[in-house]
Amino acid sequence: MTRPIDGMAVMPETQAPWPARDGLRITAVRSIVTAPEEVPLVVVRVDTSDPGLYGLGCATFTQRFHAVAAAVDRHVGPMLIGRHPADIEDIARMVHLSSYWRGGPVLNSALSGVDQALWDIAGKRAGMPVYELLGGRVRAAADTYLHAGGATVEETIENAAAILADGYRNVRLQTGAPGLGNYGAPGSPGGYPASPYPDGWDVQRYLRETPKLFERARAELGEEPGLMHDVHSRLTVKQAVALARALEPYRLFFLEDPIPPELYDRLPEVREAAPMPIAAGEQVASVADAARLVKDGGVDLLRLHVSAVGGLTPARKLVALCELTGVGTAWHAPADVSPIGAAANVALDVTSPAFQIQEGHVYPEAVHEVFPGTISPVNGYLYPSDRPGWGIDIDEAAAVRHPPVTHLHERWAARVRRPDGGIEAP
Repeated sequence: MTRPIDGMAVMPETQAPWPARDGLRITAVRSIVTAPEEVPLVVVRVDTSDPGLYGLGCATFTQRFHAVAAAVDRHVGPMLIGRHPADIEDIARMVHLSSYWRGGPVLNSALSGVDQALWDIAGKRAGMPVYELLGGRVRAAADTYLHAGGATVEETIENAAAILADGYRNVRLQTGAPGLGNYGAPGSPGGYPASPYPDGWDVQRYLRETPKLFERARAELGEEPGLMHDVHSRLTVKQAVALARALEPYRLFFLEDPIPPELYDRLPEVREAAPMPIAAGEQVASVADAARLVKDGGVDLLRLHVSAVGGLTPARKLVALCELTGVGTAWHAPADVSPIGAAANVALDVTSPAFQIQEGHVYPEAVHEVFPGTISPVNGYLYPSDRPGWGIDIDEAAAVRHPPVTHLHERWAARVRRPDGGIEAP
């Protein structure tokens, strides 16, 4: 049996078995997909019976945005109609368990969009930014890093120097290679002309050349900057250990994703052998798997895509685990995190002593147009908005002007192969 509320059906079975203290109710839930930076972003809007009171949450899984939007609009959203928006914990648990085969980035991203939207509503009802609802600040702002890449070592160092000159203290370095290039840096077509796949990626060349990049970086950028590198899950355990040891003289802030998630049970081996901190978790799509990374000694820095584990509510619990075990946080946040998701990251950053560093991104003007209130770095720091909720809105008329394109990522990922033609982790 269902009954209508503002034109949408209420499922009696999904309602709370306790009385709400007031008449506020969720009246509509829908996804919004837009790509103002060409990267598909998924946002969830939750409307309430109080005119003008709504919340926004990040549900971005850019590689499968159609699936997330369908999960929100056809499965998750209808369950919430008639619920009180303050029941965040119960709603998060109900949605998580309702699919039976639970978890995974599609369903967790849908849950994240709802969860973050409910926190946005909570902040707006209280007249407080979300970080105050989490207990308030333990720091003024989140120190960040940006990405420096280039076709050559010289170009990468030049781009890194420009980032540091803008007030940043930390930078991730990636440099190019023949063929398709390395992750985060361009290549040169036909780099391996005698091979079955001339645009391939050569792991041995990568292992030889990456230490040379950091040798030059320390010589030219100095001792002070925090330097990072993203392997992007392309190495075996032995290769990862060899690379980490070769990079020891250059004192990296962290080495990211040295092995693929399929081998995460062996991350403790890599971490024990590596002389620098290990950051991983970007591809983790469940709270339980993230907790195992922390408890089993696999990471020094937990680097989650918060949407992929279900949003702010589960991320807070993982933050508490990190605090209790001495593990740091360094949330994932490049262009495929919406400004709302970035605001959620910063709220976690400024409210937890586990915070170590935040991946940054400078959104272009088109993103600011679609998402008024988008946070921008100031001297390499991200400051949370003091406006109620996330402090970020969405201009849906502007969003419509930036429709997403399907298969952008897939077309790139399908080309990441070794020179012999074997497919590689993208």
